Amino acid sequence: MALNIATFKTRAGTAAIFVVVMLGGLLWNYWSFFLLFSVIHFGCWIEYQQLVSKIDPGYKNISPFHQYGVMLAGWCMMLYFTHDSFNILGIKLSAIGWWLGIIAVFVLPITELLFSKQVELKNIGHSAFGLLYISLSLALLMHLRGMGMVRKGGDSFADINGFVLPLGILAAVWINDTMAYLVGSFIGKTPFSSISPKKTWEGTIGGAILCIVVIALLGRWSAVYQATDWICIAAIVAVFGVLGDLFESKLKRMAGVKDSGSIMPGHGGFLDRFDSLLMVSPFVWLYVIFFMK
Repeated sequence: MALNIATFKTRAGTAAIFVVVMLGGLLWNYWSFFLLFSVIHFGCWIEYQQLVSKIDPGYKNISPFHQYGVMLAGWCMMLYFTHDSFNILGIKLSAIGWWLGIIAVFVLPITELLFSKQVELKNIGHSAFGLLYISLSLALLMHLRGMGMVRKGGDSFADINGFVLPLGILAAVWINDTMAYLVGSFIGKTPFSSISPKKTWEGTIGGAILCIVVIALLGRWSAVYQATDWICIAAIVAVFGVLGDLFESKLKRMAGVKDSGSIMPGHGGFLDRFDSLLMVSPFVWLYVIFFMK
C-alpha cells in the first residue's frame, strides 16, 4: 500500500486539531473531561443510529422518544460512573445518573408502546447493543478517570494524576493506529482482513510492537504506574483496538458507506475516530480493576 502524500497531509492536519481539542478536554479538569466525552458520546450515537438505519431500514421507524431517549439513557450511564467528588450544588452526578436511569427503564418501554407504529424487538436489540458498544464503554472510561480523585477530608477531593490512565489509553490507541498506517504504507503487502482491505499484517504487527515499546518507555518515564502495567495496557490496546476498527469497518460495509460521518476530514466521523477506544475501554477497565488495584 503506497503512501498517499495528499491523504497523509489531510489526516495529519486534522489529527493536529484533534490532539489539541482532546488534550484540552483531558488535561484541563474533570469537568472538561466529562464535557468532552459527553459530546463524543452523542456524536457516536447519532452516527450509530444512521448506520443501523442503513443496515436495517426498519430502524428508521423508531419514534423520536426511542431515538433520543436511548441516547439520554446511555448518558445516564456516564453520569452514574462519575466520581463522588463530581457534583452540582452538593448533589452527586452519580446519584442523578442512577435515578434518571431508573426512570428511563420504566419510561422508555411505555413511550415505545404508545408512540411507535409497530414495536419490533430487533429495533430494541439494536439500541440495547448501542448502549453496550458506546455508552458503557465511555462510562467505564469516566470511571477510570475518577480513580485519580483522592479524598482529602470531608467532601474535599484532590485530583491526583486522574488524567494519566485515560491519556495513556488514548495515546496507545493513537500510536497503534498511526504506526500501523505508516508501517503498512511503506512495507505492507499481506492483507489482514477482507473487511478492511487496506489493513495489512505488516502494518498491524508493526503498529502493535511500536505501540507497546513507546507506551512502556513513556510509562517508565512517568513513574505513575508500573511499566509492566503499561505494557499490558498497550497490548490490550493493540489487540482490541484492531478488533474495534474491524468491527466498525464491518458496520460501514454493511451500511454501504465509506465513513460513519464527515466531522473530521481525512478521518471520517466520531465512530471512525473512536472505534478502537470503544472496544478497548472495557478490557482496560477489567485489567485495572482486577490486576492493578
